[in-house]
Amino acid sequence: MLVMGVKPGHDGSVAVIEDGRLVLSLEAEKDSFPRHAEVTPMVLLDVAERLGRVPDVIALGGWNAAGGAAHRPVGAGYHGVAPPSLDTTRFFGERVTSFSSSHVRSHIMSAVGMAPREYHAQQAVLVWEGVVGAFYLVDADFTVVREVPVLSEPGARYAFLFAVADPTFPDSGAVPDLDFSGKLMALAAYGDPEDVDARTAEAVERVLDVETIYPAPKGLFRDAPFHNAGVTAPRTVNAAALLNRRLFEVFAEAAERHLPPGLPLRVAGGCGLNCDWNGLWRRSPFFSSVFVPPCANDSGSAVGTAIDAQHAMTGDPFIDWSVDSGLEFVRDAEPDPGRRERVPLDHRELARVVGEGHVVAWVQGRWEIGPRALGHRSLLAEPFRAATRDRLNAIKKREDYRPIAPCCRIEDVGKVFEEDFPDPHMLYFRTLRSPDLAAVTHVDGSARAQTVEPAHHPPLHALLSAFADRHGVGVLCNTSLNFKARGFVNRMSDLMDLAEAQGLDDMVVDDVWFRRRGA
Repeated sequence: MLVMGVKPGHDGSVAVIEDGRLVLSLEAEKDSFPRHAEVTPMVLLDVAERLGRVPDVIALGGWNAAGGAAHRPVGAGYHGVAPPSLDTTRFFGERVTSFSSSHVRSHIMSAVGMAPREYHAQQAVLVWEGVVGAFYLVDADFTVVREVPVLSEPGARYAFLFAVADPTFPDSGAVPDLDFSGKLMALAAYGDPEDVDARTAEAVERVLDVETIYPAPKGLFRDAPFHNAGVTAPRTVNAAALLNRRLFEVFAEAAERHLPPGLPLRVAGGCGLNCDWNGLWRRSPFFSSVFVPPCANDSGSAVGTAIDAQHAMTGDPFIDWSVDSGLEFVRDAEPDPGRRERVPLDHRELARVVGEGHVVAWVQGRWEIGPRALGHRSLLAEPFRAATRDRLNAIKKREDYRPIAPCCRIEDVGKVFEEDFPDPHMLYFRTLRSPDLAAVTHVDGSARAQTVEPAHHPPLHALLSAFADRHGVGVLCNTSLNFKARGFVNRMSDLMDLAEAQGLDDMVVDDVWFRRRGA
């Protein structure tokens, strides 16, 4: 059975599942399109080109129409866990099954269906994102039997504090940017919730209590100590640290009040990208285990809707999947041989120049699903100097307070970090043992590391091993290969433009190394 899932609205995507296997997951922002883009004709054409036949099921994720029809649902709509709708329609002349379920169900089913193939009498799914914040109890038949509302708009409230502190954000009529949450997560590490005074603590509680962030009622917080104080001001970062803690406490307390202990927890929604909270869930004794998919935010919503459709048709929600389910790199141009020498990839020689300070554009196979570069579309660099972090942030045109993540060979994880466990999708923080890795150490001594195993990513593991032979540890800086506010680079012409604009001496595409002559 061939299922095509479509996610409308921001972070638009199309996913294809065939006989229980994820074949494609294409996000509209990838290939250097604007971040959070809606589905474009290009995405649909890319899918159509790669499918051998018309899908059996067209699965439309629920959403709400924009503009004047803001309250009219698209498909099954945004909210609720009602059973999906099934009908028939024609798709390019073929009779197919038409399916739709809510956006909330897309999150629930992505977390359930991408989790390990285990059967439980009950499991808990936490959906926390920009609109919804609730636990869902799922039975052995994968039916939602109970909803536990906790706090609406948790992700938006997190972003709202950043907006309150930002003097350029208006006091009324605006909605916080989708990227504010990630910025606040970085800033929270600079703060200490124990340093918050009574007025700031009261304002943070009001952030939790305000009715809605759509639009953001910043004007109600003119008396808050962090109002227009600047996002990096001490009072702001301390408030961010407190809000970070309080948001988790609100949900953890609700779980203990309303859920039976010992259930496996599946996490979905944009807040599932907060590595601090993921670590707290992982360490919580209340749940027996925790699973977070690499595309926990809306980038995985089309996958979730396709999983929901598969379950409706077959009774089985589980899929086999790989993180590298995007498109192959497009070789639409060739670097000028007078400027760049084309040579076979030599991991040992590349490790040498990286150790000397080169930043490498690294492309391998198909792009990775989700928002994080995991060694398929990456910028790689040595991890020892703080200046390397600053250079990477300058290349990415990011704020200087943003951390740079490392990738680490699985053999070196226990040597480098206090917490030794695999995390191939970069979903958890861990604490570094030594200050020597200054480029990847955040201000609180933590790092969001990707662990790399030879079976899962042979080229990157080989490079890390070559780097370890020279420097004693298989760790590199790893940040996404993209232009500012754009999705991953996926064609040679864009890669060449990025490399020239940012002065990158080295580009690696699969097994070919393009070296700048004279570098």
